Amino acid sequence: MRNSLGFGLGLRPPHYTQIVESRPDVGWFEITSENFMAPGGQPLHWLDRIRADYPIAMHGVSLSIGSTDPLDQQHLAGLQRLQRRVQPAWISDHLCWTGVDGGNLHDLLPLPYNEAVLAHVVDRVRRVQDRLGSRILLENVSSYVSYPSSQLTEWDFLVEAVQRADCLILLDVNNIYVSSVNHGFEPTDYLDAIPPARVRQIHLAGHQKREDGLIVDTHDAPISDAVWRLYEHARRRFGDVATMIERDSNIPPLAELLAELNQARSIAGRVDAERQAHLSTRAA
Repeated sequence: MRNSLGFGLGLRPPHYTQIVESRPDVGWFEITSENFMAPGGQPLHWLDRIRADYPIAMHGVSLSIGSTDPLDQQHLAGLQRLQRRVQPAWISDHLCWTGVDGGNLHDLLPLPYNEAVLAHVVDRVRRVQDRLGSRILLENVSSYVSYPSSQLTEWDFLVEAVQRADCLILLDVNNIYVSSVNHGFEPTDYLDAIPPARVRQIHLAGHQKREDGLIVDTHDAPISDAVWRLYEHARRRFGDVATMIERDSNIPPLAELLAELNQARSIAGRVDAERQAHLSTRAA
C-alpha cells in the first residue's frame, strides 16, 4: 500500500537550527545518506533532533547499482547502521553508475538500456534489498549522452528493472524534463509509461540552460514553469505521492523553499479537487 508523507524538503545544514526552533510546516525531510554515515559529530546530532519531530527518508548517491565493480560492502554496512539509527520511511538511490575499478567519478552516469545491463541491475538490486531487509527506490537520472548499445527507452528500462527486482521508483520530474530536452523526447510519454503503483516519491528541483541549448540538472535554482507543468501531469497520473524539493547549492532562506513547497501543494490541491469533482459528476 502506498504511504504518502505529503510534501517535504531536502535537509540541509543552513536550515538545521531554524527547523529545530520553529518546526516549519513540512511533512518530512530527505537526507543525503552519505552525509550522515560517519559515526558521531554534528550531522548526527542535528539529525537525531530533527527526526524526533519529522519522518526521514534516506537518499543515497554512491550505491552505483549499475557499475561492474562488486557491490561496496563497506558502503552497505554504513547504510545499514544509518538505517537502524534513523528507521527511515524508505531508502533510495539512483539508477546509474558512479565509477569503475574502485574509482568514484562523483557523478550519476546513465546506463546503456539493453537486456544484459537490465539483468545485471536487477540482480544487484535484489542483493541490496536482501541486505537491507526492505525494498529500495530507484531514481531516474538526468542525462546528456546516450549509448549506441541501448535497445530500450529509458522509461521502458526503468519499468522492467523495478518490476523484475520488485523495488519502487523515486520519480524525479526535473530529471525527466532535463533529459527530454537534451534527447528530444516528449516528457509526458515518460510519465505515462510508469506504473502508478511503483511510484513512492517524487523529486522537484531547478536546472540551468546553457547557451548551446543543453539543460543541466544543477539543483541550484527555483523550479521552472515547465517542470511545474510536468509535475501537474504527474500528480494527475500518480495521485497522492510524497513530493519533495531538492536544493543543493545557492541554498536560499528556508522561507523561499517553503513557498515553493506551497506551490506544489497548490498544484496538488487543484488536481485533487478536479479529480473529486469528476468522480462526483460521474456518480450523480
